[in-house]
Amino acid sequence: MGEIFKTMTNIYQQIHGRAEELSTATAGDLSELVQTPSFSTKEQAVAELIRQKMISAGFDDARIDGLGNVIGRVGSGGRTIAFDAHIDTVYPGEKENWDRDPFSGQIVDGCVHGRGTVDQKGGMASMIAAGKIIKELELARDVTVLFTGTVMEEDCDGLCWDYLIKKEQVRPDLVVITEPTNLNIYRGQRGRMEMAVKIRGTSCHGSAPERGDNAIYKMSRIALEIEKLNEKLPTDSFLGKGTVAVSEFKSSSPSQCAVADYAEIYLDRRLTLSETRESAIDEVLAASAQAGYPKAIVEIPQYKETAYTGLRHPMEKYYPTWTLDAESPWLRVAQKTYLDLFQKNPLIDKWTFSTNGVAIAGIHGIPCIGMGPGNEILAHAPNEFCKIDDLVSASAFYAAVIAHIGGSH
Repeated sequence: MGEIFKTMTNIYQQIHGRAEELSTATAGDLSELVQTPSFSTKEQAVAELIRQKMISAGFDDARIDGLGNVIGRVGSGGRTIAFDAHIDTVYPGEKENWDRDPFSGQIVDGCVHGRGTVDQKGGMASMIAAGKIIKELELARDVTVLFTGTVMEEDCDGLCWDYLIKKEQVRPDLVVITEPTNLNIYRGQRGRMEMAVKIRGTSCHGSAPERGDNAIYKMSRIALEIEKLNEKLPTDSFLGKGTVAVSEFKSSSPSQCAVADYAEIYLDRRLTLSETRESAIDEVLAASAQAGYPKAIVEIPQYKETAYTGLRHPMEKYYPTWTLDAESPWLRVAQKTYLDLFQKNPLIDKWTFSTNGVAIAGIHGIPCIGMGPGNEILAHAPNEFCKIDDLVSASAFYAAVIAHIGGSH
C-alpha cells in the first residue's frame, strides 16, 4: 500500500509540474480562443481552431460531428470519461462597459482577459493541456478519454449533448463539466424551463374601451398571480429554492388606437429538486385561473435554430434539475484526487446557473461532476477574465482524475 501511495504521489507531482510548464502555452491557447468570436450557431472558426490544437497536442483523434461539436480522444480503454466545455459565448454587450477590447485575449497580470475566458473557453484551454499531459505521461491505460467542445449551449443548454448521446452514440461513464467553479467541485444545479403564457381578448376602438376585452389587463392580472408563486415554491436543502420570473411581455392590437386583442408573457422558471415540468405548468395554469382566466394557454417553446453545419436538432426548452448523490463513488474519486493533488479538501457546491448537465445527467442519467477555472460570477459580465493559475490547476486536476481512474497506480 505504501508503494502505491508513493507511486501516485509521484504521478501527481509529475502532472502538476507539467501543467505548470505548459502554463504559458495554455494561456496562449485561451487568448487565441477569445480572439476567435463564437456566438451560438456561429462557432465554426473556433471549432476548427480547437480541432487543430488537439491534433498539435498529440490527441489520438480529433473530429467535428454533424452538429459542429469538436470531439477529441486520447486512449481507447473500456471505460469512457468525458470532459466537456461549451465553445459558444454570449455577446459582449455595450463595449463601453469593458476596460479592454472584449476579444483582445490580452494577457496581463497573470490573467487572460476577454469574452469567454470564464464562460467557457478557459475550461477548453485547460482540457487541451490536460489531454497533452495524459498522452505524454501515458495515463489513459484502460480508459477512453473524450474532450468535447460543444456548440449552442448558450442558446439551448444540453442540446449539444442530447445530440452526442442520441446521434453520435457517445455515452460516457462520467462527464466532468468544466464550467467555472472557482476550482471547487460541483455536483448539481437547479433545472430550468421556459414557458409562454398566452391569452386572447376582443379589440375595439380605444375611444370606447368598455366595448372590448383588453388582453393586456387580463395578462397583467395573471402576471401578478404568477409573481405570488415565489412565496410558496419548494426549497431543497442543497440546491435552494424554485423561482419564477416574467422576462418578457408582448401584446398586439389592430392599432395603437385600439384595445389589445392578444397578450403573451414569457417566464423564466428555475426548478429545485422536487419540481417537474408538469408541476410547473400546473402552477401557472392555477395562477391563471386564480386571476379569473382559466382559458389561458401555457406552452413550452421549442428551440429550432440551425447549427453552423446546417443541421437542426430541435429540443423542448425544459432543462431538468440534476444532482450527483453525495455518496457517489465518482464524487469520492474527485474528492480523493483533489486532496492528493492540492493537499487540501475541496469545497463541494453547486452552480447557480444552468449547464449541459441538464441533458447529460438530467435527461440521460449519466453521472456528472463539475470543476472549472474561473469564478462563475464573471460569466456574462463585462471585464471577464480567468487567472492563469486557475488554468494550470484545472488542467492538472483533469489529468489527475484520469491517473486515478486509469490505473496509473
